Amino acid sequence: MNKDELKAMGCTSIEDLITEDFGALGTEERNAFEASCEAFIIGEKLKSERDYDEVIFTAPDGERFCQPMANQLSMKENIIILCGHYKGVDQRVRDHLITKEYTIGDFVLTGGEMPAAIMTDAIVRLLPGAMGDETSALSDSFQDGLLEPGVYTRPAEYKGWKVPEILLSGHQAKIEEWLYEESLRHTRERRPDLLEE
Repeated sequence: MNKDELKAMGCTSIEDLITEDFGALGTEERNAFEASCEAFIIGEKLKSERDYDEVIFTAPDGERFCQPMANQLSMKENIIILCGHYKGVDQRVRDHLITKEYTIGDFVLTGGEMPAAIMTDAIVRLLPGAMGDETSALSDSFQDGLLEPGVYTRPAEYKGWKVPEILLSGHQAKIEEWLYEESLRHTRERRPDLLEE
């Protein structure tokens, strides 16, 4: 998609917003802006253009982002994810403009762009039309507090490695029971902490 197509959809880049209000790079007006409280101005400018259900900031000290949060955010009409770089943004922006703060783990990156991309992917894949079978997300890992069981495909046998017989039985109730037991086993082995919650 090009800039014109994005604008037609109501999307505006931060650079376009800054240039509209404060001039092009290198101009005196723009230099003055760069030296000012740009995070405040950008945040307020974005919030003035539409109502956001959530204004999210990516930060190492935020709440750990998880599947239930992605589920909740996928139901919102408008969200925006703001990313700091290096040391983040002025604390007053966090105090007055941000509604939620999330981290993707106990480590520090140079900027919030990657966490924002990861959160966006987790949210957008839940939107209607994002996946061919919308119900497939319901069986993903973490949707019910468990890891997904192993996935088996065709052929039924390859180099002597066989798909478990139960999956070929056609008995749906027994298959569902087996998948649940496998999901429990898989979670106990790899992420026992999930069973403690």
